[in-house]
Amino acid sequence: MSKNEITIQQKESYKIIRKSVLYAQSKVYTVVNSAMVQAYWEIGQEIHKACGENDRAGYGKKLLEYLSEQLTKEFGKGFTVTNLRYMRQFYRAFPIRHTLCDELSWSHYRLLMRIKNEKAREFYVQESVKSNWSVRQLERQIGTLYYERLLASQDKEAVANEMCLSKKIEPKNIIKDPYVLEFLGLEGKTSFYEKDLEQAIIDHLQKFLLELGRGFSFVARQKKITFDGRHFFIDLVFYNYILKCFVIIDLKLGDLTHQDLGQMQMYVNYYTREMVNEGDNPPIGIVLCADKSDQVVKYTLPEENKQIFASKYKLCLPTDEEFKEELRLENYIKKDEQMKQIIK
Repeated sequence: MSKNEITIQQKESYKIIRKSVLYAQSKVYTVVNSAMVQAYWEIGQEIHKACGENDRAGYGKKLLEYLSEQLTKEFGKGFTVTNLRYMRQFYRAFPIRHTLCDELSWSHYRLLMRIKNEKAREFYVQESVKSNWSVRQLERQIGTLYYERLLASQDKEAVANEMCLSKKIEPKNIIKDPYVLEFLGLEGKTSFYEKDLEQAIIDHLQKFLLELGRGFSFVARQKKITFDGRHFFIDLVFYNYILKCFVIIDLKLGDLTHQDLGQMQMYVNYYTREMVNEGDNPPIGIVLCADKSDQVVKYTLPEENKQIFASKYKLCLPTDEEFKEELRLENYIKKDEQMKQIIK
């Protein structure tokens, strides 16, 4: 064997060693990151104690300037007055030390502590850990009002329960309306077809899975089912390991029709009778459409429906105010329907 010849055994040895080094590096990063977060929390706590409620008053401002100067002189960058204020804000947002998560970096917490709603902040903390969100992914979910969209679709208790894996989760509690698909790059295009929308989703599958939520894995596209010599093609099929069921998605460019819901009912019935494995829960179907009428959904689906859902998708990122206005309208419509039921 020549000196330059590399054997299979050598390659395998290198892979094993490389894996060990990468694992060690990740552990070191986790430890260092956790220590940094803990240190920033302690700094924030001390500044809060020293400054009181207002760190911009005379004494507080002078203290921050003094601390910044001394810490920078001894430890280098990272201790500007602005950063010290962030650390104080960090302590105020997360005053209980043992609730800090080792999995989250300082960059995660910089985003989280800006959320004023305590319940929303806790929701994003839990989801970041459970779904292993990167900083960029967390930023997107906050920016697209992930929590608010779930609240608009479901009741507050359902969303709280969704955070806890130990509790039984209903399919309706993870369905969002609307879904925001700005990452597909289709905004502004004058015309495209359903196949183009489907291809864009496949091209950006990782981002689409993030938008769907926790527990989704891709199964198939254009899934062919056949009976009585007739062929049908389901746009997208996923499996959710938390719900333990297949999730069927049909894409529609225009307004939702009762025929669309009827077709989805057929797909769900087929999967229920032919594709479900032992231990699986009944499949659910989502018709993802450009627009929908809640009345069409109401009068097409059975009152006790738990398997078929219709959600809108958006190809651009609305402003916070546009989002909130739409969510307020959705809540108003739902409350109006509830009142009509009570009056009956």
